[in-house]
Amino acid sequence: MQQALGDPEGLTVSGSIRVRYEAIGNQFRPGLNRNDDIVLLRTDLFAEYDTGPVRIGAELQDSRAWSTDRGSSVGTGEVNALELVQAYAGFDLDDALGEGTDTKLDLGRFTMNLGSRRLVARNNYRNTTNAFTGINARFRGHGGTAISLFYTLPQVRLPNDKPGILDNKVKWDRESFDLVFWGAYLSARPIGDAGTVEAYFLALDEDDSPDRSTRDRHLFTLGARIDRSPVTGRLDYELESAYQFGTIRAGISPAAEKLDVSAYFVHAEAGYRFPGPWAARISFHYDLASGDGPGKSWGRFDTLFGARRGEFGPTSLFGALGRANISSPGVRVEVRPGKRWDVFAMYRAAWLDSAIDSFSSTGVRDPAGEAGKFAGHQLEGRIRYWIVPGQLQLEAGAVLLTDGGFRKRAPNANGFGDPHGGYVSLSANF
Repeated sequence: MQQALGDPEGLTVSGSIRVRYEAIGNQFRPGLNRNDDIVLLRTDLFAEYDTGPVRIGAELQDSRAWSTDRGSSVGTGEVNALELVQAYAGFDLDDALGEGTDTKLDLGRFTMNLGSRRLVARNNYRNTTNAFTGINARFRGHGGTAISLFYTLPQVRLPNDKPGILDNKVKWDRESFDLVFWGAYLSARPIGDAGTVEAYFLALDEDDSPDRSTRDRHLFTLGARIDRSPVTGRLDYELESAYQFGTIRAGISPAAEKLDVSAYFVHAEAGYRFPGPWAARISFHYDLASGDGPGKSWGRFDTLFGARRGEFGPTSLFGALGRANISSPGVRVEVRPGKRWDVFAMYRAAWLDSAIDSFSSTGVRDPAGEAGKFAGHQLEGRIRYWIVPGQLQLEAGAVLLTDGGFRKRAPNANGFGDPHGGYVSLSANF
């Protein structure tokens, strides 16, 4: 598209279209269809005009779903028709804060990726994306030290009612001071090639609004991460951990009891990329995210606006695993057979962190804690092929979650058997 417009100076225009077919068998979510399939379409158009010190940008995203009904899990993660997800003014202040530094400031609606993207992400696999309205200041100093400071109102995706979602109804998202997200993110390389060190503080303030009852989450998340990126012929690793505290109501009723929050998550990973034409990499993973236990405090970790596809498998119709009430080791193998191909396979075993809380993202729960903690084994794989490099890509994936006993014994489990799913998508960039 950029070339078709004559590549005008200062103007950047791009777009993409993705169509994806998904299917799930033996649904794990209580009360939904045993088998389901869906067709998703996402169309995206982005434009930015850069005058030098000032940038003006906008992005229109249209996310729709077909072949759905009331027994499907389809929701705001799949449908957000004709939404202006970005509309901002950006200011490039260059070295205004010192020679050799770079400062940028964005005002308006925008998307964000912070660090590992586990807590703040612009979604890619998911058919819709997180977006925010507010201010985002980014500073990069000497030696690669970077700081991000932001104060935002997260966009609440609409429609959020089942009839509106099934009809792909066009309804503008809204933001208000009833939901505020702010924080700071620091990144530095203090120890040479040993890795990048990050530290962050994130705050979420949520209150009821006239048309939306909430649990009044007032959450503070303090975390740190060290990351050594994969390079051929050397060990790579990543360790991230965060502690979450604050308050939350026991339910959405205004009279519900207010609970103190004490929750956490840990991600640990070590890998090695072998020399050779296939660039094979093997990595070992462990993920722990707290669940809610007995007592008067709330212990279930809230992943905020994070993405989970890269670690826990395909989301959308599937998405059984996530960053809550889970203890899960795993191993992953990745290869690149050619410049156009990449393939990976991953195995995980999964336990509940708390036997009385719902297991991860499934909604399956045994309040008595008698169903045990072992949830089963998950095996997934994905293959991608560039039909036209950089322009047209084909992707396919499959996933299976075997039962470890918990879902057989939990009182609200469907009892359908081992959930499995798959998808195929075609993406075009222009």
